[in-house]
Amino acid sequence: MPNKKNKNKKKHHHNYNRPESHYPVEKDPLEEQLQNLQISENGSGPTKPYRIEVSEIVGRYLVANRNLKPGEILIKEKALAIGPCVSADPVCLGCYMPVTLKATQYRCSSCNWPMCGPHCRGLHKETGHTAEECDLFRRENTATPLTPTASPVRVKNLYELVMVVRILLKKQHNPELYERIMVMESHLEMRKQNAELWSHYESNVVTYLRDTWHLAEQFTADEIHTVCGILDVNCFEIGQNLAKARTLYPSAFLLAHDCCPNTSHTDDPETFDIILRTSRSVRKDEAITLSYAYTLQGTLKRRDFMQAGKLFWCCCKRCSDPYELGSDCSAIVCDKCHKGLIRSTNPLDQEADWKCDQCPFVLQSHTVVKLLDKINNDLDAIDAHDIPGLENFLKRYSGVLGPNHYLLLSAKYSLCQLYGKIEGYLLPELSLEDLQRKLNYCQDFLKVVDILEPQLTRLRGLIMYELHAPMLMLAQRQMMLQLCTRRDFNKAIKEVIYLLKESAKILKMEPPGSAEHQMGVAAEDALEKMGVQ
Repeated sequence: MPNKKNKNKKKHHHNYNRPESHYPVEKDPLEEQLQNLQISENGSGPTKPYRIEVSEIVGRYLVANRNLKPGEILIKEKALAIGPCVSADPVCLGCYMPVTLKATQYRCSSCNWPMCGPHCRGLHKETGHTAEECDLFRRENTATPLTPTASPVRVKNLYELVMVVRILLKKQHNPELYERIMVMESHLEMRKQNAELWSHYESNVVTYLRDTWHLAEQFTADEIHTVCGILDVNCFEIGQNLAKARTLYPSAFLLAHDCCPNTSHTDDPETFDIILRTSRSVRKDEAITLSYAYTLQGTLKRRDFMQAGKLFWCCCKRCSDPYELGSDCSAIVCDKCHKGLIRSTNPLDQEADWKCDQCPFVLQSHTVVKLLDKINNDLDAIDAHDIPGLENFLKRYSGVLGPNHYLLLSAKYSLCQLYGKIEGYLLPELSLEDLQRKLNYCQDFLKVVDILEPQLTRLRGLIMYELHAPMLMLAQRQMMLQLCTRRDFNKAIKEVIYLLKESAKILKMEPPGSAEHQMGVAAEDALEKMGVQ
């Protein structure tokens, strides 16, 4: 699961802690502006579920106006800007579905950029490939480098330009919307101090747009750098049914970060509107939070990611705990005593030593990073549908990584989804052993999700749906083979019913037309077939 979103922060921040209500508060002119946009589905003024506060530590952030229940919709709003993600994968500029660079791929008849087809729903629409953008791309022959032999880096750099250009064009064609984007934090001064980051954008974006695409007269270098900063700090990555895009929203960017957040978000596959809701209870005056990083990663990886792109070191409760709130997603097995687990002696210091909890053995942090990079590369090298390859990965590294390590969890999650769904491993064909494996992997994954993304979260709903099938089939087969008692069978069926009810409740909150919503409907259908009301 990819970067979910970014956030505005004061440019002088070096550390980040979860906002609390005792932080000094001042009036923010943005509050009135956002109120006037009518962005919340739940009204405005005193009845609005959240308010904006400002602190010297975290800048602007959202706070609960009252006690919030799990599943309450906080924000539902349209994107201010939308465009391709920063990746090497070509997508249609209108609907963001995958395309290729092959000679047979349809291309825009005017500017020659790859498109899904001549009747793309995003052609000449504000959420897609606008006429103004098309004119610019045609005039400057911008699609020329997008050949079948173009390198992934070349493709990535070109697609990265699209979203930047779309925002810059709004300055000329929709200045009011452009100003709403400009209220977002860019961290421009901090970015100037980061030589590697600044150099990347200076050469690949700013200079390229001003010189190669001849935009120097319309836009200054600082204007382009500011847009790049706003995107890095505030954008969401969204997408349904294979589509993949990044977006800016009028108010959702204000959510504070936490590595164990209290909200989750999704997007409408037709409109790209964001829908943000509470995933658990939120107390009055508690900060409303979202994770900017993938929650099922270890602390070293998450903190590095946020520092590189968002320019702050996370110091939330989870990041401060070597055991990660009990999930223990980072622990590795001691290579000396083979009994203990090695964890960071100070998770808020990326260079702190790692020490075994059963013997005096110590590892330096760079050794841990090198080990994890190697294992991660081994996992990435396995084909996404290779069940034996993933099983072999678990065998190779279960004695190296802790039982809940995020790299093992990643492989287990893939196996949870593959068993029962691909040729040679379809559900009716699975042996008792394979069914038990799928069940075990789902349960292992769910235990960690219940800590890091508890209650009404999409990931929890998905894994609960995956878990019900092997549990049901194992119970049925074991009963037929007289390998379990009637009491055990009835207990398993009760658990299956609970899993289906919970997954249906969670996944049906997803927008109609999304794969998750369809899975929620399937869970309801399964309950109906079982005679459960």
